[in-house]
Amino acid sequence: MPLVAARRAVRESVSGLPREFWWLWTSTLVNRLGAFVATFMALYLTLDRGYSATYAGLVASLHGLGGVVSSLVAGVMTDRLGRRPTLLVAQASTAASVALLGFVRDPVAIAAVAFLVGATSNASRPAVQAMMADIVRPEDRVRAFSLNYWAINLGFAVSSMAAGFIAEVSYLAGFLIEAGMTLACAILIFLKLPESRPERTREEKAAADEVGLGTVLRDGRFMGVVGLSFLVALIFQQGAVGLPVAMGEAGFTPADYGLAIAVNGVLIVALQIPVTRFIEHRDPGRLLVISSVLAGYGFGLTAFAGSLGVFALTVCVWTLAEIINAPTQTGVVVRLSPVHGRGRYQGMYTMSWSVAALVAPVMSGVVIDRWGAEWLWGLCAVIGTVAGAGYWVLMRGMPVEENGEEIPQRPVEAQTPDPLPEQTA
Repeated sequence: MPLVAARRAVRESVSGLPREFWWLWTSTLVNRLGAFVATFMALYLTLDRGYSATYAGLVASLHGLGGVVSSLVAGVMTDRLGRRPTLLVAQASTAASVALLGFVRDPVAIAAVAFLVGATSNASRPAVQAMMADIVRPEDRVRAFSLNYWAINLGFAVSSMAAGFIAEVSYLAGFLIEAGMTLACAILIFLKLPESRPERTREEKAAADEVGLGTVLRDGRFMGVVGLSFLVALIFQQGAVGLPVAMGEAGFTPADYGLAIAVNGVLIVALQIPVTRFIEHRDPGRLLVISSVLAGYGFGLTAFAGSLGVFALTVCVWTLAEIINAPTQTGVVVRLSPVHGRGRYQGMYTMSWSVAALVAPVMSGVVIDRWGAEWLWGLCAVIGTVAGAGYWVLMRGMPVEENGEEIPQRPVEAQTPDPLPEQTA
C-alpha cells in the first residue's frame, strides 16, 4: 500500500501540466546539470591560475553585479521581444561567454568576462518564469514552480559533485562542458518551445506599452513583496557565505561544511514535491509568514550549534522554510503581475535575489569580524521576524475572489486579466 500511495502521489504531482511546461522543465534541468563554473570558479582562480582570494572575491562580485544589471534588461526584453527570443539570446550568449572564460588569461579580461557570464546566465530567469506563468493554469502554478525548483536543486546537486571530478582532470573541460550543455538548452528551446506571450488586441497592446519600469516601481504592493523577498534572500544566502566561515572559525573542516550543507540539497530533492502537495491550496500569505520566521530562526539556532549534527539540524529547519517559500513567493509574484508586464515584474523580483547575493557576503563578513558569528545568527532571526511581520501586513489586505483566490491591486495602467488556458501557448 505505501508503494501504491507513493505512485499515486507522484502521478498527481506531475499530471495536468502542459507539454510545453515539461520541455521548459527539461531545459532547466539540463542547464543546472551543467552549472559547473559557479561551483569551482574560486578554486579555478586561486589554485589553477594563482590569483589571490581578494581577486577571486572581486570576480565573484562582478559576476553577481552582472546578474543585477541583466535582471531588469531581460525583463524588458521578455515583454517586448517575447519569452522565446529572450531565452534563445540568453542561452546562446551564456554558452559563448562561458567558453570564452575558459580561455582568457589576463586578469582584467577574466573580470570582464565573468561580469558578462553573470549577466547572460541570469537573463533567462525572467523569461522562464514568465513563460511558465503563460502556459500553466493559475491553479497549477504553485505546483509547476515547485517542480521547476526541484529540477534546479537536483541539477545543482549532481553538477556540484561532478564539478569536483572534472576540476581534477581539467578546469577548461568544465567550462566547455557547461557551454555545450547551455547551447543544448538553446537548441531544445528553439526546436520544442513556441512563443507563449499571449496575443494582444490593439487596446491591450496600448496598455502593455504603458507598463514600464516606472509602473513596476509605483506598484506598492508588488514592491513590498520585492523588498521582503530581498530580506528573505539575505537570510538564505548565509548558507553559502556566513555558514562556512562560522564553521571554519569554530574548528570544523571544509568536509564538515560539505556534509552539513549537503543536507539542504538532499531534503529539497526528497521533500519539495510532497510538501508542495500539502501547501498547494493553502493561504500564501500565511505560508510566507511561516517560511520567513522559520528561515530566520533556523539560522538563528546556528548560534547554539556545537557539533556537526546540530549544524545539520539547523540546516534542516531553514531548508524546510526554503521549500515552502520558493514556490509560494514565485506564485504570489505572478499573481501580482499584469499579463503583458510579466517580464518586467519578474525581472524586478529576480533582481532582489541578485542584490541579496551581492550584499550578503559583505554583511556576513563585517558582522562576524566585528561582533562574532553569534551576532550574525541573531541578526538573521531579527530579519526573519521583520520579513514575517511584513508579509502578514502586506498579504492580509489582498482582495479575494469568490473562489478564494487573491486578486492583486495593480496600477490602473497595468490591469490586464489573466488569459484563459486555451489562450496560452
